[in-house]
Amino acid sequence: MKNRNRIQFILGGLFFLVALGLFLIQMGYLLLHNRLQMEYIDNRLFYIINISIVISIFLGCFILFSFTRKFKAIASSLIGIFIVVNIVLLYQSNQEIKNIVSISPDFKHVFSVKENAERGEAVYYRSYYGIVARPKEKLSGSITGAYEVKWVADDVAVFTYETSGGEVQAFAGTYGDRGQGSSYYYVGPEMQGLWANEGVEVVSDTEGIQVKSKTDSAFFEWDQIHQYGTLAIVLEQDQEAEWVIGLNEDFQMRSDASNSPGGSISLYKAAIGSEELYELEFKSEIN
Repeated sequence: MKNRNRIQFILGGLFFLVALGLFLIQMGYLLLHNRLQMEYIDNRLFYIINISIVISIFLGCFILFSFTRKFKAIASSLIGIFIVVNIVLLYQSNQEIKNIVSISPDFKHVFSVKENAERGEAVYYRSYYGIVARPKEKLSGSITGAYEVKWVADDVAVFTYETSGGEVQAFAGTYGDRGQGSSYYYVGPEMQGLWANEGVEVVSDTEGIQVKSKTDSAFFEWDQIHQYGTLAIVLEQDQEAEWVIGLNEDFQMRSDASNSPGGSISLYKAAIGSEELYELEFKSEIN
């Protein structure tokens, strides 16, 4: 009997601790939201946490204390109403602001895009502390068709989407650095040279970047190449994204013009449902 009471006490206490922890998270979020205009990485988290707090308190009380059947019925009804209201609010919120969220393969980074359905605007959010974020950059065009997120490295996420005109666009969310964070650098010049593997080649020189895949070849001048952070570039042709290049974790920057880069890069075909992802190794300088 004593063991049973002890287990009940520990279990009930754990539910109260969970409720307290979630309540503190919610209060911290409200403070950050009011002072720094930060938001949850996914707006639905606000309602999910509300529901979790109430359920944890209810379970803790149910385990630790004795109540009459009538009181339990009333409390259960009130909690049920609270949960239903929050589910309805969650649904309405997701209709107004569509949340697109993806977690990196190593679970260290969260990619987040929020689309305002009324204005047709999509904004990339930079995550902080895992679950909160601030708006960082507006995406070009509205998301009207299919979309997907592909992690080409543990710290490089490629968001591919279709716009109202049927064009395919790509946006890269980057969360790391290959130069020890000491200064900003340009991806194209840092990777100048020949990169190849599996019959696929990327040649970067002073004129631009040439991509030779297994099916075609295309050259992109520098005004067709757009950089995101310090880890990825998107290659465009006729106002549409064609390829995305990301610097892998083993990429070695050239410390000066006399040194060659090293390591590898990732080449990804910017298309919905694309399976073309190649890891290319540095082969030689271009004369």
